[in-house]
Amino acid sequence: MIISRTPFRISFAGGGTDLAAFYREEKGAVTSSTIDKYVYITVNKRFDSTLRISYSKTEIVDNADQVQHRIVREALRLTGLKQGLEITSIADLPAGTGMGSSSAFTVGLLNALHAYAGRHTSAAQLAEEACRIEIDILGEPIGKQDQYASAYGGLNHIEFNPDGTVYVNPVISRRETREELGLNLMLFYTGVTRSASSVLVKQKEDTTAKLAVLREMRDISDRMAEVFQAGRRLHEFGELLHEAWLLKRSVTSGISNPDIDRWYEAAREGGALGGKLLGAGGGGFLLFFVERQNRRAVAERLADLRELPFRLEPEGSKIIYVGG
Repeated sequence: MIISRTPFRISFAGGGTDLAAFYREEKGAVTSSTIDKYVYITVNKRFDSTLRISYSKTEIVDNADQVQHRIVREALRLTGLKQGLEITSIADLPAGTGMGSSSAFTVGLLNALHAYAGRHTSAAQLAEEACRIEIDILGEPIGKQDQYASAYGGLNHIEFNPDGTVYVNPVISRRETREELGLNLMLFYTGVTRSASSVLVKQKEDTTAKLAVLREMRDISDRMAEVFQAGRRLHEFGELLHEAWLLKRSVTSGISNPDIDRWYEAAREGGALGGKLLGAGGGGFLLFFVERQNRRAVAERLADLRELPFRLEPEGSKIIYVGG
């Protein structure tokens, strides 16, 4: 048996510049971090030659070509594993909440399948193969940030180049800076799950018209990395987070809605310096930068939402169990 553990991510700024419609014209950049919430994938030898795939539903089929779960089917094809396996998944968070769950699943599944086949895979290979499956083969209208964030792990400034290459640059900062950042971040679940595809399709269509806004979002991502590296005046990160949210909300309709705007303003009134809705928009988790003396006031103003305690995760996808 093989078990992989792959972290979800929170993205601070630059989302949208990881779409090919933008980075094919000029460099994109995203600053993000993985957190201590994970998707676990198990791959085990099955008694007979069939495939059993267990997720929100269960499939038992004769070969990989018959698998209905599109990501599982393509991952099996890519890794060359066709029969005699049982694959299960379990996650700390539901899908459709803006944490990059689909890409974390894809990365973790590839990691587990390669390990089952006796192959070591690098973070770069996992991210590249996950992008190939989700974007190139399945045609999902998503960017590349989630695959690289989950594969590499940690606090990173990720650059997307016109030639298709991706540079993952760890943000070099003092341990105290990273700890302070973690203590000043709060997550709240809106209770709404949604598919990112519909929002991202519209965002892809709007990219050309919003190039100037996306450039500003990319530049804020660069400035955030600089704030972390300097390790001083971390409250500037919260202000940049607010600036980035105002820009993101203007990119296309569907990113925000009256409820999200109301919650966001309530958090700001309670002392949050900035925040954003994670993911493509429309639901999921709200992230806020809140200095410690204001955490209680913000939590009280958002009492109708569920707060999610978390920590920043320094590691990416990894194999946590290899059994006979």
